[in-house]
Amino acid sequence: MDNTTHFGFKDVAAKDKQNLVKGVFDSVASKYDLMNDVLSFGAHRLWKRYTVASSNVKLGDKVLDIAGGTGDLAIAFRKKVGESGRVVLSDINAAMLEEGRKNLIDKGVFGVDFVQLNAQYLPFDDNTFDCVSIAFGLRNVTDKDQALSEMQRILKPGGCLLILEFSKTDSDLLKKFYDFYSFNVMPKLGGLIADDEASYQYLAESIRKHPDQETLKDMVLNAGFGFCEYHNLSGGIVALHKGIKA
Repeated sequence: MDNTTHFGFKDVAAKDKQNLVKGVFDSVASKYDLMNDVLSFGAHRLWKRYTVASSNVKLGDKVLDIAGGTGDLAIAFRKKVGESGRVVLSDINAAMLEEGRKNLIDKGVFGVDFVQLNAQYLPFDDNTFDCVSIAFGLRNVTDKDQALSEMQRILKPGGCLLILEFSKTDSDLLKKFYDFYSFNVMPKLGGLIADDEASYQYLAESIRKHPDQETLKDMVLNAGFGFCEYHNLSGGIVALHKGIKA
């Protein structure tokens, strides 16, 4: 891997990105759910619901949610796998993981395991999980190719990978609106609500640096998956990639 990478629009040493991203999420953790609702006008809940519905997860399955944040996907997967299944909610950031733990307790959801981990080095055996999900987290990973290979490794044959992430729209009109909103409104709202304009400036920039739909599809296939397709949501502002391990 190259010794440099991007942190938003800035070039930084690859070894430093993890701590820089940690600082962002340490700062926004307590207001993460509120800001998601405000910035997406609640649409993130619909995107996540579509993701879970696309998973084919069933009773007794084992699911790993990476960069699971406050636990939206973990809660939904817990209901699908039942008492005989297993759900692991993971995040690299301890503050986010603690917010997830509190959120699940508040909602009366139990039986979920919590693991702090780096997506590039997953501490699980080969062929462990039926489904691996990562929602709005892949763009913050330093070495995405390595992380995708790790996800492929721990999935069972026939298991599915679900990547929900901001992406690229083909609509010029929507792109103009989204660019204006991302760089002029999002950081200001971050400053007003979360008292952190800089972190939301980074989040807007990180979306622009994330691979587009076709590039990410190729990355999933190159990681060893036998199949990958994607579905654009909200005009391509968000895309769900689904990979199947051969």
